[in-house]
Amino acid sequence: MLRPERMSRVSVTGSKRVIDDVIEAAYAHHSLHVTDYDDRYEGFEPGTSLDGAETVNERLVTVRSLESILDVDEDDAEVARSLDDDELVDELERVRERVNELNDERDELQAAIRDRQEEIDRMEPFAELGIDLEYLRGYDSVEVVVGEAKPAAVEAALEDADSIDVFDVFVGGDVVAIVARPADSDAEGVVQDALVGVDIALLDVPDADASPEEYVAELEAEQADLRDELAGVERELESVKEEAAGFLLRAEEQLTIEAEKKEAPLSFATTENAFVAEGWVPTETYPDFEAAVVDAVGDHVEVEELERASFTPDGDHHAEPVDGGNAGRDGGAAAAAEAEDATAEREAATDGGHAAHGSDDPPVVQDNGGAAGPFELLVQGFGRPKYSEFDPTLLVFLTFPAMFGFMIGDVGYGVLYALLGYVMYSKFDGAFRELGSVAMWAGGFTILFGIYFGIDVFGYHAYQLLPGDVHWPIAGKGLSPADIDWALAFLVVSVLFGMLHLNVGYALSFVNNYQLHDLKHAVYESASWLLLLNGIWVWIFSRHVLGPKPDFLFDSISLLTLGAVSFSGFPVVVGFVGLAAAALGAVLLGIGEPAELAEVLSPLVNVISYARIMAVLLAKGGMALAVNLLAFGAYIDGSGEGSFHFIFTPEYLSYVQEHSVANGGEYELVFAGLTTAFEPSGVGILALVGGVVVAIVGHLVVLLLGVTSAGIQAVRLEYVEFFGKFYQGGGRAYLPFGRDRRYTRED
Repeated sequence: MLRPERMSRVSVTGSKRVIDDVIEAAYAHHSLHVTDYDDRYEGFEPGTSLDGAETVNERLVTVRSLESILDVDEDDAEVARSLDDDELVDELERVRERVNELNDERDELQAAIRDRQEEIDRMEPFAELGIDLEYLRGYDSVEVVVGEAKPAAVEAALEDADSIDVFDVFVGGDVVAIVARPADSDAEGVVQDALVGVDIALLDVPDADASPEEYVAELEAEQADLRDELAGVERELESVKEEAAGFLLRAEEQLTIEAEKKEAPLSFATTENAFVAEGWVPTETYPDFEAAVVDAVGDHVEVEELERASFTPDGDHHAEPVDGGNAGRDGGAAAAAEAEDATAEREAATDGGHAAHGSDDPPVVQDNGGAAGPFELLVQGFGRPKYSEFDPTLLVFLTFPAMFGFMIGDVGYGVLYALLGYVMYSKFDGAFRELGSVAMWAGGFTILFGIYFGIDVFGYHAYQLLPGDVHWPIAGKGLSPADIDWALAFLVVSVLFGMLHLNVGYALSFVNNYQLHDLKHAVYESASWLLLLNGIWVWIFSRHVLGPKPDFLFDSISLLTLGAVSFSGFPVVVGFVGLAAAALGAVLLGIGEPAELAEVLSPLVNVISYARIMAVLLAKGGMALAVNLLAFGAYIDGSGEGSFHFIFTPEYLSYVQEHSVANGGEYELVFAGLTTAFEPSGVGILALVGGVVVAIVGHLVVLLLGVTSAGIQAVRLEYVEFFGKFYQGGGRAYLPFGRDRRYTRED
């Protein structure tokens, strides 16, 4: 599972007489990842599409256009059935004519409705004026101008204009109508000239004789009729969709398949009489692929396994030549001779052999079935692994849910995460389905750690839900005075997990470098970091120079094991061994990669980066605690040295206050809470409702922030700290020639 599926490079060489049959067989087998011809064979050229490709593509464009017009989607699919060519052509033409007719009618109606609306919008200013339109045009001795402007500015400009003899201004809202007689009866445009310095938006007077209100009413009536007609056309289109959706989906699938088959030769190497198709198949499927092609065309084709790509970590594949193939079959047909001639020409073009081409790396088929499979989504978010790299999906499966669950650690939140994941897993396909599976695993671990943290349910421990001072020796999150040592213990847990995680990363890097180069390179480039990482941290956990080392580094082991294991630190001599190992690692690193000495402390820093696990744990626990404090109130028992207990009711609040430290008791009130103010009054009911709302909304916020903070931090540790030690990504997806039918079937 740490490596992708083994891939084999294959070639199919044959006469052009059988190219159609070979394409059909390869397409049906659905295993050949075809590689484009790269002009490396002298005398060969890229192929051309098969006859009929243009017609198929034109029909496919028509089908997709009709699907777009009718808004057809996969939910409109019917039971899969066969679709012969004659039925496809006849039905497609019938549907095309009907849909285009209705679509054109719909476009015309929509344009007419828009025109009416624009005219209505134009009439609104004139309706404000309240003047019939016939009075705003058709004069010889006076000029009429209508526009949107401030009346005072218009009147001032007209009074100052010598070219105007007399004028009048009619106002309606922001609209003004100006009627003016020019001083010179032969002059034209004097009003507009007078308004040059005024901020006015001129309006054209519509060509209508009715009042603006009557004209708008007439337009709205026409618009309503047009909308009724449009609704009728929409109903007809919906009827056509119900009738034709299944056919269009079948037609699109069948035409897509035909188009892919007819365009396949574009990736082949061809001569006048022969062709060569090359690509990759999973090694275990090669015998079946060879048999399928040979069964289809017999000895008219030669199928060869050119190489088996081995796993090396340099981004290139190492070719392992394979003898055999389909050469040497009995026969003697002209087509078989042509295939042999094509093979000979191709081999001559590569100096008698099949060269491995580093630029054509094998595609990657990640082999992570079962529970780990959905976590490929997280790995591909960083980058699909190269064929030559370790696939970290299994390791992400083992660590990501655990980190997420530890950071949230709440039974209530875990149940909600798992339910959300189940909904996504059961209702969706593709990436959302895989993400749902990841969420279910994350939710499951959140529940497990929630139980470990004292059966934590939405921030409440089981003992906190009951009045009194019930408690038992189980881990807390370190938020209350009684279990503050747990917070420091979880810091140690985060560091230890980081050490383990990074050790795995450096170990994989060691294997990579050893396979690519030799033991010396692996020691210089990987073992050096392993020595630095473990040497530094062994010294930190030793008793050498105890002064600056906090006690919780050693006490936490006993706390985490509930006293079963005590640890006071590694002996001083072990600390010296750790320092020596770190020094040796620095020396090896300086010999192998001198420039890397600038980052000699990165193993220390990288491990400390895992402290974010503890930080998010406390932050999310603290947010949930704050929500509960606001909603329900809480006190601390044991004069401030005990655990949090929630109050919930006014009666218990009174009990806590009576036994508070101020009254000689042992309870310390932290916050009274909203719900504890409940009483049979308006204010009391409002307090109760407010407390419940705060609890619900607050926990929803914590739930969402848990996804972003815990999820992002866990992904960051995977991508930055872990992947950075051995993984680059950038591999090619495996895209086999062929398609799984969904809407059609072959009889």
